Amino acid sequence: MAGKPLRVICVGRIKTPFWKEAAAHYAGRIARRRPLELTEVRDGDAALPVGQRNAVEGKRLLESLQPQDVPIVLDERGATLTSPQLARWLRELDDGGRGRPCFLVGGAWGLDEEVRRRAWKCLSLSAMTFPHELARVMLLEQLYRADCILCNVPYHH
Repeated sequence: MAGKPLRVICVGRIKTPFWKEAAAHYAGRIARRRPLELTEVRDGDAALPVGQRNAVEGKRLLESLQPQDVPIVLDERGATLTSPQLARWLRELDDGGRGRPCFLVGGAWGLDEEVRRRAWKCLSLSAMTFPHELARVMLLEQLYRADCILCNVPYHH
């Protein structure tokens, strides 16, 4: 195994078939090297104003955290890392005394501010905005890539 178990908590289910297949593909690849737990929390009511919807989804994300989880929020305002930097950072988490890295992915309208405040770290996949289904796939691919870098598997070029 490459390192500590990982956890990813996401708002909503992936509905688009090709994103669902891609997410399953990378989740399966990660699980060959380290335990991976994927948790989906229900979307907020689409009839609610965005702020209230995000608050409901944020509460569900935070309620899903377990005591051993170290919350890492994905947000466009977060820190940007290269793939090798992410790999080194995961290695530090693996070697350190912290709990299980737990990545939080918001819904279609982003994250509630309370979720950002509770995060141990805030990471950005890009300065651009992506659909939350694609963001989940991109996160899983980067976690797989990081493990390949750490294990000297020739996936990262």
